Amino acid sequence: MSCSKVLSAVFGATFSLALISSGMALAAGSHVAGHGMMQEMKIGQPGDPAKVSRTIEITMYDNYYEPESLEIKEGETVRFIIRNAGEFVHEFNIATAAMHEAHRPEMMMMMEHGVLEPDRINLEAAKAMQASMGHGMHDEPNSVLLEPGKSGEIVWTFPEHADLEFACNVPGHYETGMHGKVKLSH
Repeated sequence: MSCSKVLSAVFGATFSLALISSGMALAAGSHVAGHGMMQEMKIGQPGDPAKVSRTIEITMYDNYYEPESLEIKEGETVRFIIRNAGEFVHEFNIATAAMHEAHRPEMMMMMEHGVLEPDRINLEAAKAMQASMGHGMHDEPNSVLLEPGKSGEIVWTFPEHADLEFACNVPGHYETGMHGKVKLSH
């Protein structure tokens, strides 16, 4: 069995056990599938900190977020303070459901290359993956990836008429409930 398959099996078993039993000042990279201006416009854009209308605190646990959904005004600029209170690496990513689905294979690849370990981000593995594949950790303004106990921040301006959600795309996490709706209002 390859090292990546062993790591995947161990991570899956560990995560499942944690879910059953629970019923880096590094915002080290963030990412979104389908990079580019058209995708960014569809989901909003990085916000100007001087135009923030409010701050929302997000706490990530091992199979859910608190709060579980968000109500945002169209065009509103929000500062998110995100804290990982779980035992595993988690992501807070603002995108469409289709973008999250497209992004999950990338996150699986990061796990298979040892970048994402259950409870830490392996920056040496990220550098090796970047050197060998031209792809590793990214820094996208709509997302933050955090180790347990760490916090990060996103300032985001929301679009009009979008069907958005926030989610964790670490393998297996979305499927166990780590996603929530963003309800946009006028």
